Amino acid sequence: MASNLQGLNGRLAFAIAAAALGSAFQHGYNIGVVNSPGELIRTWINDSHYNRTGEALSSPAVTLIWSWAVSVFCIGGIIGGSLTGILAERMGRKGALLFNNVFAIIGGLLEAFTKTANSYEMLIAGRLFIGINCGLNGGLAPMYLSEISPVHLRGAVGTVYQLVVTISILVSQILGMESLLGTPTLWPILLGLTIVPAAYQLIALPFCPESPKYTLLNKGKEIESQRALTWLRGTLEVHDEMDEMRAEFEAMKLVPKTTLKEMLTNPSLRAPMNIAVMMMLAQQLSGINAVMYFSTDIFMSAGLTAETSQYATLGMGGMNVLMTVVSLAIIEKAGRKTLMLIGLVGMMFDVILLTVCLALKDVAAWLAYFSIVLIIVYVVFFATGPGSIPWFLVTELFNSSARPMATAIAVTVNWVANFIVGLGFLPIQELLGPYVFIIFAVFLAFFSWFTWKKVPETKNKTIEEISAMFRQQSY
Repeated sequence: MASNLQGLNGRLAFAIAAAALGSAFQHGYNIGVVNSPGELIRTWINDSHYNRTGEALSSPAVTLIWSWAVSVFCIGGIIGGSLTGILAERMGRKGALLFNNVFAIIGGLLEAFTKTANSYEMLIAGRLFIGINCGLNGGLAPMYLSEISPVHLRGAVGTVYQLVVTISILVSQILGMESLLGTPTLWPILLGLTIVPAAYQLIALPFCPESPKYTLLNKGKEIESQRALTWLRGTLEVHDEMDEMRAEFEAMKLVPKTTLKEMLTNPSLRAPMNIAVMMMLAQQLSGINAVMYFSTDIFMSAGLTAETSQYATLGMGGMNVLMTVVSLAIIEKAGRKTLMLIGLVGMMFDVILLTVCLALKDVAAWLAYFSIVLIIVYVVFFATGPGSIPWFLVTELFNSSARPMATAIAVTVNWVANFIVGLGFLPIQELLGPYVFIIFAVFLAFFSWFTWKKVPETKNKTIEEISAMFRQQSY
């Protein structure tokens, strides 16, 4: 392990924390934060409307408003994801990350004061702004992290983003409990706390350098790039890494800036783009968000009380964090492709068993309890690979000229798929009942096959070696 962590010093760790904690924390916190206080907020939406109009809303109308408040987050994510490439190029990776906190602060303030203003419209607007922030974070942070990391640490550092996402989901679940901030008076503070990581990043990130790769390859500033790299490595011995970046810089001069059209028509770019998109779809269409949503129902159907179900959900969140740590520790040994395959195949078999348990749970009481175990095992397999690998694999498959455009496309696809699953799961579940999970089993089977056949192993390979591999395949 010591040799694996060679090159990790205090400054690099500080830069990783400044980028990841300020961005990935937003991403996870705002996924999980609406879970526990959902019922309280629905009641408040009805009260708010009644106070303004003197008329009560129907139950479907309240559900519709609440659904929009939850899912508009994904629409914001789609907008943010599609802006990633433009902002990463214009402002730099670090500059764009700092600017992005504006959206988090606007969103956090709107959410924090939504009850004071008696306006659920403010809640919806706040969720939209936070979504834009998270969409941009999902592209910018892994890009910055991969560009400041030594090659042999790139996978582990890339996993940090997903690790912080899982920790922040767990934090939001803990803070959202009835004994803490999940109360009729305190839930706006729970939502508004999203300003804290934004403030942290605005204080910490200015002390870190811009990505050395961006500084050299996009700005052509060699001395500044070397200074940034020396700061990050904590040593003056950065000549080999600078030579690698110069070689990439010279190669880039021969290749024009990558446009969307070229990304879709150039065979050496289209192949890695297909892989990046498929890995993002694999993450979302695995049904993870649906299972996270459905977990409380399953826990309650097993005879647990509402409060005990909350604790069971916390257990699931804790297991998610633990397994992401394990994945971080083994990713440079096991490799990306291996962990992705183990995760997808494991989830597929797990989901098939879960369908059987849910369909037969009335036949035998123990099946309901076994379904709880299956849900936790499902989360374990997700955290092993599909949870973290898609995010940084995108940054590994492309050189610096193509990376912003590729990241923007992949992150946008991820959010669109997230939105479709979030919006479509409940209606389909009403139609199919427990058999809804068969759909996810089919998707998982397809993505397992695709990963096995098409995804290359990028462990310990430089970006130039990976690009050359795709260029050879396209001829």
